[in-house]
Amino acid sequence: MLQVLLFAGVALGGAAAGGAWSGPVAILTSALGLGLMALGALLAGRGLLDLGRNLTPLPHPRDGAQLVGSGAYRLVRHPIYGGLIALAFGWGLLTASPLVLVMALLLAGLFQLKSRREEAWLLERFPEYASYMLVTGRFFPRLR
Repeated sequence: MLQVLLFAGVALGGAAAGGAWSGPVAILTSALGLGLMALGALLAGRGLLDLGRNLTPLPHPRDGAQLVGSGAYRLVRHPIYGGLIALAFGWGLLTASPLVLVMALLLAGLFQLKSRREEAWLLERFPEYASYMLVTGRFFPRLR
């Protein structure tokens, strides 16, 4: 439920409280925001496609699920969460809304907690997940 409220806050907050900066800063943050939103949509969309029948709205893996390590999951462990975080921050920058940026930060914190619980279940189900965690970033690719 908290996730839904944060999504609503991000979506509506940009329209309600935007315009906190202007001039060259607004141009720069708009461009960065659009870029983040495009990357976020690509990452989340690819994550959804790559999960296929393993997709579930709950953080617990489905019975009979297979560990996915290809596509977006080759780069990050939680591309859908990472993509949604990037979209939220991008929207906050595009709309010049400090409120949305705060909500995006809260959303990132929620996904951090949710992904930790999910990873505990994945480790129980797939022992090889431990080595995957060592080489793959949680939400965004690791810089090497």
